[in-house]
Amino acid sequence: MKKKSILLCLAAALLLGLTIRPGLLASATSMSSITSDSIKEKQEQIEQAEKEKETLQSNLSDLKEIKENLETEKTNLTNYVAELDRNLSDIEDNITELRQQISAKEEEITLTQAELDAALEKEENQKESMIARIRCIYEKGQPQVVELLAGSESFGDFLNKADYVEKTVAYDKQMWEEYKENRQLIELCKQELELDRQILEQAKTNVETEQANLEELIAQKNQDITEYESDISNKEQAIKEYEAELAAQNAEIEALEAAIAEEKKQILASSGTVLSYDGGMFKFPLASYTRISDDYGMRIHPTLGVEQFHNGVDFASPKGTAIYAAYDGQVVAATYSATMGNYVMIDHGDGLYTIYMHASALYVTKGDVVVRGETIAAVGSTGRSTGNHLHFSVRLNGSYVSPWNYLSE
Repeated sequence: MKKKSILLCLAAALLLGLTIRPGLLASATSMSSITSDSIKEKQEQIEQAEKEKETLQSNLSDLKEIKENLETEKTNLTNYVAELDRNLSDIEDNITELRQQISAKEEEITLTQAELDAALEKEENQKESMIARIRCIYEKGQPQVVELLAGSESFGDFLNKADYVEKTVAYDKQMWEEYKENRQLIELCKQELELDRQILEQAKTNVETEQANLEELIAQKNQDITEYESDISNKEQAIKEYEAELAAQNAEIEALEAAIAEEKKQILASSGTVLSYDGGMFKFPLASYTRISDDYGMRIHPTLGVEQFHNGVDFASPKGTAIYAAYDGQVVAATYSATMGNYVMIDHGDGLYTIYMHASALYVTKGDVVVRGETIAAVGSTGRSTGNHLHFSVRLNGSYVSPWNYLSE
């Protein structure tokens, strides 16, 4: 009897001051920590998505402001074209960035959906476990803790049962905490998914808007160049400007050739080797084209109405069409000018060069070594151009020659 009284006192003391020893909950605490980390990470992702959404809504090009700024440049066609091309380049960069953002956001949505599916599956398992536990307690009854402990046969038996009670209480409590945390994670996943889908739709809408801005500015550029060159009051001045631009273009090309020639002399002087053209036929410089819009040789300028020498072949082709290196060589220029737009110049050795003008994008830089058929740029309408095309020129020993002498389709 005395033994039972002692055990009852110990049981009462245990219940009044029940604490869960760390060792008993090591595994449960670890799982809870993982869930808590996931919740914290998800909250940070949602905060980042909110900022991303705000930034997205404020990053669209202001077409009205661009046009107003361009009006001040219209009196000087060269400056106007250069400024307009800069704006077009900025818009294209924004479109590229938006498309990358769309791709990344679609991947994020897939990952978040997988997280949500896993959390929902976990919730179902938790519900089933809790229902099973409640059913077991209902069917078998839950013995009173004091009675359970008081019924111990010995002090060792008492400690074992006390340990069992602690673990049972801890387990039930931890299961409930994990359930609540998992519910929180589910709601955060749903919130992030909704935000990401809004961002995705906004990004797609922005691409459409920027694409429309791009097309409108290109149409405006084509119209303004044509009107400027066709205006009879500007005719004489336009012809002078055109001739001056051609002279500047030739001077730029000649300066590049002279610099390359000097470099080759220095290489030869030090017993080095230089590029040498082996006489092979060029690869056609475009992935596809629709027609020859302007051939090599003397021609009547389409808007100025004067006879001019056309130093290359114009191949009309859709914007973005791949431009190929016609032959092996080294890139000596990959830059922008107001007349040639974005252009690439390649040295093939023995005084032979090819030039590719009006590109929308350049994929090589000065100094790159390229091989026949390598993609070096994309078709566009930069510079003094009124439509998407490749202007392809060939120079030999300081003079333009017909590209048809070297081309093979």
